[in-house]
Formats: sequence, C-alpha cells, structure tokens
Amino acid sequence: MAKASTRKRSMIILIAAVLVLAAVLIVGGDSIMRRTFIVGKSIKESDIKEFWYTVDASTDPPRFERFRFYVEDGKHWFYAEQRSGDHWPLTEADVSLSGSVELTAQQWLDLFALLSGGSVVKRTEDLGSGGAGPWLFLYWSRDRGKYQEFSFASAADRKAFEIFAGDLFLKAIGARSTAK
Repeated sequence: MAKASTRKRSMIILIAAVLVLAAVLIVGGDSIMRRTFIVGKSIKESDIKEFWYTVDASTDPPRFERFRFYVEDGKHWFYAEQRSGDHWPLTEADVSLSGSVELTAQQWLDLFALLSGGSVVKRTEDLGSGGAGPWLFLYWSRDRGKYQEFSFASAADRKAFEIFAGDLFLKAIGARSTAK
C-alpha cells in the first residue's frame, strides 16, 4: 500500500511538472522569467545594428526628439530630428530640424561605452503609459526580433548619452541641415 501511495504521489508531481512546463511554453517563458541581455557582456559592439532614442511629449508646446545610431554599408551613422508645431501628435510633416553625419570609429566606440552595462529585455508595447519617454530600442545581430527594449545602467549614463547625442545633433544639422 505504501508503494502504491508513493507511486501515486510521484505521478501527481510528474503531471504537475508537465503542466507547469506546458504553461511556460504556451505563455512564453519570457513572461515568467524575464530574460536580460547586458550590453558589453551578452551584446558585443559588433552585434549592434541600430539604437533609437525617442522623446515624444504632448506638452504645450509639444516636444519630439529622435536620435538614431545605425550601421549601413559597413559605416556608422547618426541621424537626428526635432519636430515642432502647435498640435499633437507631431508627425513627420512637422520635422523642423534634421541631419545625419557619419561617425568616426572613436564616436562609435564612445556610443558603445555609453550603452555598456545597460540592459536589453523583451520589447513590450506600452501604449497606455502616456509618458513622454524616452523610448529606447537596441537592434542587434543575434536578436530574433524580440529583445530590443533598452535601459541605461544608470541615470548618469543616460545623461551622458543625451549630452553626447546632443553634441552630435549640432554637428549633424550643421553638416546637412534641413531647417524649415
């Protein structure tokens, strides 16, 4: 009788384990165990394909800034735009300043240094937050279109990035301004 009771308990535990595993696979393990990739450890400099920083605030007046760092034809580029207007949301028709500039190898390494230590998790669409951002997305070669939502390691790193990108923006609009 004790043997049958032990066998029954073992079978119940096995069934429960299978059900939990099935739930993880169906729901997606990422929702139960949030997987995190660290820039500079899991994500190498050569893995980075694009980095986006966007602020979109429905303030009065509205504010929109976007910085994009990307690789194209083996070269590293920076693109930035500002949008202005008296309405919200601001659209591409409201771009008031934009420009791009090719980055030097050192500038790309400086970007990587600013991103290093930051984390990348599964991208989620949070349309209900109503916040202004910034929204940060990192696209990298070993990602399969899932893990793109970036967070800086610290507020100081984010501030240093904003200063770095702002300086590049001034160079970009000076080089190829499309001021309206």
